[in-house]
Amino acid sequence: MESLEALVAHIQGLSGSPEEVAHLHSLLKQADGDSLRAHAAALLPFLAHLSPETHSLGYLYLLEACATSGSNLSDFGGGDFLVTIAGFLTACSADQIRLAPDKFLNVCRVLKDQVMQLNMPIRGIAPLRAAVRKIQSSPEQLTPLHADYLLLCLLAKQYKAGLSVLEDDIFEVDQPKDLFLYCYYGGMIYIGLKKFPKALELLHNAVTAPMSMLNAIAIEAYKKYVLVSLIVNGQVPSFPKYTSVSGQRSMKIHAQIYVELSTSYSNGRYTDLEIFVQANSATFQSDNNLGLVKQVLSSMYKRNIQRLTQTYLTLSLEDIARSVQLETPRDAEMHVLRMIEDGEIHATINQKDGMVSFHEDPEQYKSVEMVEHIDSSIQRLTALSKKLASIDENMSCDPAYLMKTGRDRGRFDGRFDYDDYDSVPHKFF
Repeated sequence: MESLEALVAHIQGLSGSPEEVAHLHSLLKQADGDSLRAHAAALLPFLAHLSPETHSLGYLYLLEACATSGSNLSDFGGGDFLVTIAGFLTACSADQIRLAPDKFLNVCRVLKDQVMQLNMPIRGIAPLRAAVRKIQSSPEQLTPLHADYLLLCLLAKQYKAGLSVLEDDIFEVDQPKDLFLYCYYGGMIYIGLKKFPKALELLHNAVTAPMSMLNAIAIEAYKKYVLVSLIVNGQVPSFPKYTSVSGQRSMKIHAQIYVELSTSYSNGRYTDLEIFVQANSATFQSDNNLGLVKQVLSSMYKRNIQRLTQTYLTLSLEDIARSVQLETPRDAEMHVLRMIEDGEIHATINQKDGMVSFHEDPEQYKSVEMVEHIDSSIQRLTALSKKLASIDENMSCDPAYLMKTGRDRGRFDGRFDYDDYDSVPHKFF
């Protein structure tokens, strides 16, 4: 390997045009490896002579050699080195770092691991958010960094920060594990924000995604999927037909206590559900789901009150408290008021006689806001339909997919089972 001074000179002189960067890349590949990492301690001073924005590719090679050399990062200045990594991820050129995506991912993971070890995950949020955008070829692509970024948002309890990537429509997935973690962590962030319908959507994707064998992420996602389903819908829906049959069976076996919880919930008796939760609280606690289970328990009050609206036009607070097993009419009033405020029921309370009158949904679907909402939904669905048609066309032309379906057609004479397909074709979409 030529001297470090000569290598840095190449980096400074060949970071202009795409042709120069391509030539620099070939030189960096020749210099890369154990020999470069062996000089890791000597590399750090040279970074001061390079610009993260202008010399991104060369900077990345030297930075990655330092970060993955196996040396203790305190040897490179500890916190100062993390500042260097964070500054690089924020300022680097996307075009240059995409030439060495594996090295870029290595640097990002070093940052994630270090801020977690320091118990300061919030320090990694902004740099990793920038890194996600830099490594993405389009906002529709799911990268390995998505899961790392969402994990830091969870650990730092900065749930709203996670929305910056969760609100993108994802259509391109390279690795199944990235999808499972993205859906699992994303579901947890929406749970933290109390946006349970969105959490349910992501967890549903995690438990119904193609899988050739069961994985631990799907099991943990299923446990939360059951709980969130009870909060949102009051029941756990059946798996769609495209879900792996063996996966369904295995998830239910590994989450048997959650299946039993949903059965107890469906009976509608708060006392029985409370006894079941108390008896199995240690298991729920070990799964880090006890808080969510308590929200399921609380949601039974709402569910039972909603059932009353389907039977009665008026009902006293005392009768509501007795029917749903609340201790006092005052407790019933608080629950009803909260549900009215959240739009979960439509009712009025007569404070004089303590009577509750239930009403039909007053929405007439003709206000300006509602028309704009419907119009935006139609436009979104139209765009999604076009995208799905394009994806379907691309998959139907995928050589690996055609070979697989051709073999199966001959073997089963046109009959197939979803379990017989690979978890991922040549490339997910």
